[in-house]
Amino acid sequence: MTPQPNPEAGAAVKAADRDHVFHSWSAQELIDPLAVAGAEGSYFWDYDGRRYLDFSSGLVYTNIGYQHPRVVAAIQEQAARMTTFAPAFAIEARSEAARLIAERTPGDLDKIFFTNGGADAVEHAIRMARLHTGRPKVLSAYRSYHGGTQQAVNITGDPRRWASDSAAAGVVHFWAPYLYRSRFYAETEEQECARALEHLETTIAFEGPSTVAAIILETIPGTAGIMVPPPGYLAGVRELCDKYGIVFVLDEVMAGFGRTGEWFAADLFGVTPDLLTFAKGVNSGYVPLGGVAISGAIAETFGKRPYPGGLTYSGHPLACAAAVATINVMAEEGVVENAARLGASVVGPQLRALAARHPSVGEVRGVGMFWALELVRSRETREPLVPYNAAGEANAAMAAFAAAAKDSGLWPFVNMNRTHVVPPCTVTEAELKEGLAALDAALSVADEYTR
Repeated sequence: MTPQPNPEAGAAVKAADRDHVFHSWSAQELIDPLAVAGAEGSYFWDYDGRRYLDFSSGLVYTNIGYQHPRVVAAIQEQAARMTTFAPAFAIEARSEAARLIAERTPGDLDKIFFTNGGADAVEHAIRMARLHTGRPKVLSAYRSYHGGTQQAVNITGDPRRWASDSAAAGVVHFWAPYLYRSRFYAETEEQECARALEHLETTIAFEGPSTVAAIILETIPGTAGIMVPPPGYLAGVRELCDKYGIVFVLDEVMAGFGRTGEWFAADLFGVTPDLLTFAKGVNSGYVPLGGVAISGAIAETFGKRPYPGGLTYSGHPLACAAAVATINVMAEEGVVENAARLGASVVGPQLRALAARHPSVGEVRGVGMFWALELVRSRETREPLVPYNAAGEANAAMAAFAAAAKDSGLWPFVNMNRTHVVPPCTVTEAELKEGLAALDAALSVADEYTR
């Protein structure tokens, strides 16, 4: 689709947005949202006709790109047949979505509880874990994000938690492995893994194993920096959970449905959790949908005991029809394989080549279509390009980098001192090379802030 400039319409959209829309995670008077006129595939465009290659996949959810015709048609067909129905009934789209998801989840995660998104999926996973074990506490990692609802934001390990954290949510945070900025003075992945597991077991011991209901981890942390765990870490957490009777929850809201070059990131590590949360890529965000995949043991807890939770729109027919179409598209068009192949043959090698040329790049890490560049002022000291949780003038270097990327027609995903490379899993090699060339130019701006 060729963007058609219409600045007057764009101005009207921006005016209405300014007057009436309250934006998340923002100081309302300090933001200037781009007015978007349309999107297709890996691109979107504004009302001035300016087109952007989306290296953010929305918020890392358009895994099959924008406006995939088969998914759009499936939503239209479902709307013509049945727009909505209450969750207590058996509905074809809901049943089929659950079946297709269960076929792809690891192990015996064969029961699917549908939610409206990732945060409420986490809320319900934690509720299930607490009821299953009869224990109150949840352990989660610093440098994590699990959602913006009350329990999920308290489980989160980044600054977005601070405003809501009353220290009364039954959540204890611990350090997960992150070799580049190791909290364990590790020099190798093996050391980082062993010391992180020792730290976690010590935390369990000092909190009291009989009080801990669940350990929740993003299989590969997303917004916090795409830190791929070292070999053996997730298996070690699984062993600790089994040892102490703790429910192991993996949050795959961002990493699931092809993002890592596997249906679920857990498949990269050969680990099966007791509960797995999902959203985003399950239907590329076309209609809000999330859920919890539940193991046989936890499902049995609620076999004759009512589960005290639900949502009016649980398994909404339009959302589930979009999920069915999305999963079928991914399977039939080789989307997961495309993410794995191009991640290994194009993204990884070219990002490492960029790192060799740009002193602002401290580390490259990732897999599939899930990568991060850690930007630094000094490779020697590893000082971040901007301070932790920087804002305003303190964030000038990252703001300049992001502006340069957008000027080159690339829409980046930027968080703190990192830029993430997370395009749709349907991206082509030519599109990747276009985006990486724009990223190369923007990194030259970041280089100006190095020492």
